[in-house]
Amino acid sequence: MNWMDLLLDLDGYSIIGTVAFAVSGYLLGVRKHLDLLGVVIVTLLTAIGGGIIRDMLVGRMPMVFLDNTNLVVIALTVLLAWLVRLHKRENEVLTTLFIIADSIGLVAFSLAGAKLGVEFHLNAFGVILLGFVTAVGGGIVRDMMVNDVPFILHKDFYGTVSIVVAALLFLLSRFGWDHLLAVQLVFVAGVALRLLAHWGELSLPKLAAQRKGRDN
Repeated sequence: MNWMDLLLDLDGYSIIGTVAFAVSGYLLGVRKHLDLLGVVIVTLLTAIGGGIIRDMLVGRMPMVFLDNTNLVVIALTVLLAWLVRLHKRENEVLTTLFIIADSIGLVAFSLAGAKLGVEFHLNAFGVILLGFVTAVGGGIVRDMMVNDVPFILHKDFYGTVSIVVAALLFLLSRFGWDHLLAVQLVFVAGVALRLLAHWGELSLPKLAAQRKGRDN
């Protein structure tokens, strides 16, 4: 199996998502001025949190407890980030790198989770839910750890992108179109949508309670 074929496999997008979310967790830890242990904890939870929730939903032992691949990938990613001195970059650069890494991780994990749902022969709701929790679970844990409101609750079509990507993969699998090029196009389109939503400051409508005027 070459690297292109790997992108059609669950493990391929899982590795991409793990690397991307490890980078986003590392960058957020640096931006929040955490100590070394704090950065490691935030990085680890960001990269594996969604996968643990996904595995529990399908009734299996989380893969990170059985296979060291993701832990090795996270360790190498953090080491490389430290060697290229990402922590020394200016804050604006860190923010941009964080958004790009987070977007890649979001879409990659959406595909990985949805593909697992397809392999388990789940219905549309099940496939989309697995993609969704795999993609946003780690980010929610990450943001809560640093006392931020999770992106999924208020920004950038964050959760919506995950739902759309997972739904597209489900439809492709139903029609037998989930081949290499189609899945790659979904991946690229999902990342582009997330970045467009962020830099274009697009968001879903917010529901706000109407304030009552004072009685005269």
